[in-house]
Order: sequence, then C-alpha cells, then structure tokens
Amino acid sequence: MSVDEAEGFVIRDRRARSDEGGASSERAGAAASPRQAEAPPVPEPARTQEPAHVVTFSSFVFSLGTSALMLMGEQLDPRQAKVPVNLVQAKEIIDILSVLESKTRGNLTSEEQAVLEDMLYALRMKYVDLASGKSASPAP
Repeated sequence: MSVDEAEGFVIRDRRARSDEGGASSERAGAAASPRQAEAPPVPEPARTQEPAHVVTFSSFVFSLGTSALMLMGEQLDPRQAKVPVNLVQAKEIIDILSVLESKTRGNLTSEEQAVLEDMLYALRMKYVDLASGKSASPAP
C-alpha cells in the first residue's frame, strides 16, 4: 500500500437504520478518526420564518381583493404611502377573481362562496364608480 492510499478519505454512513436501532450511531462514533472528532459541528441551514397564519381560500380571495382596492385608490393603512390608481391592474385582479368564481363553482363551502361573491360585488361596484367618473373627465 502506498502513502497516497493510506491518507485517502473514508466515507461512513452515520444515519441510524430502523433495523439496527441505535447501534449504528455507536459504531460510527467508535470508528471516527481523531481528526473527524475534532471538527466543529455543521450548522443547520437557516429556517425560513413560518407564516403568521394558514393561507385559506378565503384569505387568498381577501388578499387579492385588498390589492384591487389599493389599486383603485383605497388607503387601507393611513401610515403607508398612497398607491397610485391603476384601474387596468385592478380590473385584471377582478377578472382573476371572476375566473376563480367560475372554476370553483360547486366546490366551495358556503362561507367561501359568500366571501368570493361579496368581494367581487364590492370590487365591481367600486370599479364601475371609478371608471364612469374617469370617463367623464378628459384623459391626460
């Protein structure tokens, strides 16, 4: 055996196996070289922060509706800067919610259906009010 072969590395599987119980970890510790025992532990990857709440269909609809309202000039938090009115993007979100309504028909709970219908009604009424008022004024 040459010197190069003696200094090579050895890969050992240290994962515990259900058929061997805890014996594999004991054997792996005994077989570890002194150089491996001195190595610092590998840090665990950073975990992402978990969401504050579980996303449900109703919360998803509410989130889209809130975005549309902001795009139609509603200021939901007075501390935040006002978002410029963008009726094109607001209509796109309303259209997305309309597609959701048609594609999920018959598959929602009564509460989910009510949230979706109420949100669509409110958004459509606000959009019509803004679109009709904007059409009466000259375009910039």
